[in-house]
Order: sequence, then C-alpha cells, then structure tokens
Amino acid sequence: MIFNDIRKLAEFEKDFKKLAKKFRTLDEDLDAFITNQLKLTHKKNIDNKGVVRISDLGIEHPKIYKAKKFACKALKGKGAASGIRVIYAYDEQNDIIEFIEIYYKGDKENEDRERIIRYYGKEDFEL
Repeated sequence: MIFNDIRKLAEFEKDFKKLAKKFRTLDEDLDAFITNQLKLTHKKNIDNKGVVRISDLGIEHPKIYKAKKFACKALKGKGAASGIRVIYAYDEQNDIIEFIEIYYKGDKENEDRERIIRYYGKEDFEL
C-alpha cells in the first residue's frame, strides 16, 4: 500500500458514480492515478505539474490539492489532459489521502470551495 489510508467523502462517491456512467474506465483510471500521479507527487517529491496545491482557502492542515493531470482511458486521445479534475486532501503526518471531489471540466468550471471549507475549515480538524 502506497499511503496509510485512502478515504473518500460521501459526496466524492456520489460525484464518482455519476461520472462513471459517462466515463466507463473511471474506476481503473482512479487506481492508476493513485499509483502513478499521487505516488510521484507525495512519495517521490517529483513535480510534473500534474497536481497543484489550492492555497487560498485559509486551510493549512490538511493540504488541499487539485489534480489537473488525470488520464481517463474513456476519453480517447486526450491522455492526462482529459479535463477530469480531482480535489483531495493530504495529511502528511498521518499519510492519509482523502478524496473530496471529482468533476469533468466540460460540466463544471471549478472545485466546490464551499464543500472543502465545510469539511476542512475547522481549526481543530483531523483526518
């Protein structure tokens, strides 16, 4: 296992199910994303510009990230620039990834900042 724990918010699961109807390979794509992109970013400290920290939320812990490189096999010919965005929190101390939101850029322009603040905006928050 790459990380101590990988969690998904209930709202992420709902987003995922909806998108999976449209993009049949999403389950497999998410697994590949974890093993490749997240491992590169958080374990090997290699920045391939695929993940950016969302730092203007006023949340210091855990760090919130937006993945811009997410390869989706169902979107043939697009590669990592598929337009699928994944928002997640990473708790470095406990080595926990928590998926917050997944969306297709063609359907929605930006992340749900209200959702992020609702879950992580508390001072004493622990993953």
